[in-house]
Amino acid sequence: MNRVKALLCIVIPILLGYMLNTKFGDLPPLLKFLNPFTGFWQNAERSAPSKNKKLVLKNAHDKIEILFDDRMIPHVFAQNDHDVYYAQGYVTAMHRLWQMDFQTRFAAGRISEVVGAKAIEVDKYQRRMGMMYGAENSLKGMMADPKSKEMILAYTAGINDYIKSLDKRKLPVEYKLLDFKPEQWTPIKCALLLKQMSAVLAMGSDEFYMTNILNKYGPEITKDLFPDYPFKEDPIIPVGTKWDFKPLPIPATPKSFTEMMSTGNATKQKVEGIGSNNWAVSGIKTASGFPVLANDPHLDLSLPSIWYQIQLHAPGINTYGVSLPGAPGVIIGFNQNIAWGVTNVAADVLDFYQIKFKDDKHDSYWYNNKWNATKPRYETIKIKGGKDVIDTVYYTHHGPIVYFQKPNYSRANNVPTGHALRWIAHDKSNELKTFYLMNRAKNYDDYRKALPYFTAPAQNFIFASADNDIAITPNGKFPLKWKNQGKFILDGTDPSNDWQGWIPASQNPTVKNPPRNFVSSANQSSTDPTYPYYINWEFSPYERGKRINDRLAAMKNITADSMRNLQMDSYSIMAENLIPYILPLVNNAELNATQKESYNLITKWNKYFDAKSIAASVFDLWTKRLSTEIWEDDFGDKDVPMRYPSRDRTIELIQKNPNSKWFDNVKTSKKETLADLVNSSFKYACDSLERKYGPIGEEWQWGNFKNSNVPHLAKIPGFGSKKLLIGGSKSTVNALSESNGPSWRMVIELGKTPKGHGVYPGGQSGNPGSPFYDNMIDTWAEGKLYDLFFMQSPDDKGGKIISRYKISKK
Repeated sequence: MNRVKALLCIVIPILLGYMLNTKFGDLPPLLKFLNPFTGFWQNAERSAPSKNKKLVLKNAHDKIEILFDDRMIPHVFAQNDHDVYYAQGYVTAMHRLWQMDFQTRFAAGRISEVVGAKAIEVDKYQRRMGMMYGAENSLKGMMADPKSKEMILAYTAGINDYIKSLDKRKLPVEYKLLDFKPEQWTPIKCALLLKQMSAVLAMGSDEFYMTNILNKYGPEITKDLFPDYPFKEDPIIPVGTKWDFKPLPIPATPKSFTEMMSTGNATKQKVEGIGSNNWAVSGIKTASGFPVLANDPHLDLSLPSIWYQIQLHAPGINTYGVSLPGAPGVIIGFNQNIAWGVTNVAADVLDFYQIKFKDDKHDSYWYNNKWNATKPRYETIKIKGGKDVIDTVYYTHHGPIVYFQKPNYSRANNVPTGHALRWIAHDKSNELKTFYLMNRAKNYDDYRKALPYFTAPAQNFIFASADNDIAITPNGKFPLKWKNQGKFILDGTDPSNDWQGWIPASQNPTVKNPPRNFVSSANQSSTDPTYPYYINWEFSPYERGKRINDRLAAMKNITADSMRNLQMDSYSIMAENLIPYILPLVNNAELNATQKESYNLITKWNKYFDAKSIAASVFDLWTKRLSTEIWEDDFGDKDVPMRYPSRDRTIELIQKNPNSKWFDNVKTSKKETLADLVNSSFKYACDSLERKYGPIGEEWQWGNFKNSNVPHLAKIPGFGSKKLLIGGSKSTVNALSESNGPSWRMVIELGKTPKGHGVYPGGQSGNPGSPFYDNMIDTWAEGKLYDLFFMQSPDDKGGKIISRYKISKK
């Protein structure tokens, strides 16, 4: 008996020790996690950092000073290019190491290494889309340029020197929760981060859906419901702009495409909200007499924040703005002489090609009248707690065959099986050089010299300078295509379907100092139809751009505050266009009391999506349901994935063709009219709100219904923000939905001394235990901006410095 007791005394502690030090499911190893000396307690930052700190870092070339202001924004003062990027890498890792690690693991298809087999389809998708393949090619472009190579190697060294300084106590809390450790940073990770941004801003792919529509309805209906230019538009480059260049010959449209679009024998939908706004106004329209520039890129919001604020100062550079954690330089910002910002172009630079294989081995495909060899790429996916999985991806000259069999993974829905992906993000490139040059630019000519290096994702680069120049350029490396090439799936056997070259960078659409004295973009069409090249057939809806242009045209004596107010504008041109046509169709006599009250609120509504508006909630749900009732019976086939016609085309039908056949539900015996759908969708909206929130009251308000919040990057419960009761909607300038919206708001006043203002929904630190983790969210939610402390020297007294690091080589 004593022996049994003795054995139990030995075995039970061992089992407990094993259980408490092992990760089970989503639970961290509890003993490690709760350890008071190395666990999550060590991540609580109760006070500001020490005021002065001296560091000896062997990889520094000279003395470096990093000053942290009262929002923990670093101001780096270095004596050379190497050290300024070395210090940027060090300090970014100090604040955002886990975020950098997680994002690049995600991009590379390596999440299963951390969370186990449940992420296997996520990892396969990333690899099959060629993310690592593209990053490898991009890195070749960066390393071939001496300046970009120096940037990336110095930045990498800074990150690694910070990682070396870490002990278990100071590991970011997510490492402790997920039970893994940081690995050495490598230059390929910088390239991966930029590729991931390309993937995010590619905004999905429609050719699979469009091809299904063409097969079902034929070319006439497809052309009618999915036109090449919208019903209403206010393009980025003003209508009537003259093109002062001789365009290249456009490739001939293949006979097969012409026949497909003129006869009935034909062979994940884009998500609205991944958008942005930017604009710049000439000094003629401002109170100061100098230009003012504004930018607010809209992305999926997260904590830690997508962006990281920083100032970089060294000989030849003094720039302030936001960087991407994991990539050197400032992406959006300003310096002494210029300011710049970006929005997404949504160029068609991602096409699928149908491939004809010789047999099921997939080692040969038919192209240009002969069999060509595919190139297999073997992707080894490591799985935590399991065996490695080797996934073979076959490449043609177009790119990877993404899938032969469709997995149960939502992001794969819009990927056709047995097709090759041709994507600009797979090509050799050097986007870093654009930001190296832009950060140092002094004038318009410097801005133009920086742009050709930027390949993808195509961006509307807006510009303003102290010389009183303003400009905008929808910029990227655009394939030279025949019209509508890539609107549908392409025949991969025919060389005439290949990309036939490139639009010269000098002929990308651009405008400088237009007569209206402002430039702007909101992801709408780049140009009017006179531009000689094809960029894409569909862009974001026009309403945001129209509202911005209307307001800027009317404004005078513009200040930073009036620009801030415009960024927060929540007036809906969509509501302006729809309400006069659908409200009169509502049969008031057939409404119940709640529906009548909702009807009266819509009648009196000022069309602003304010947080406290009840009418905004009713209108939003009403019009979403109306769109579903119009199109679901025709385009909602679950076995043959299709997309709905655009909002623009839907509004055009309602305004111009109220008796259209498309308003009839083909799945019922009755012939429905537009009035029937308007009434049923209105009642549905009111009834849904009443079921969820009770009688009309505060719970119905738009801010509550919209449920805006900023979630944690890995969706870890408790690490995201509270619900934010704020206004804005996808169709307004303040394009804010549940967790997608302005990821950085910036307003720059140019002049002899530039003045910057900005905020993002989060904080500088990636540590949930830090007071600087989410300290800017409330300011952002209120629509206010912080003054940005643009230091001229380490001794500048213009702002509040709370900490100072002095770095030396020895």
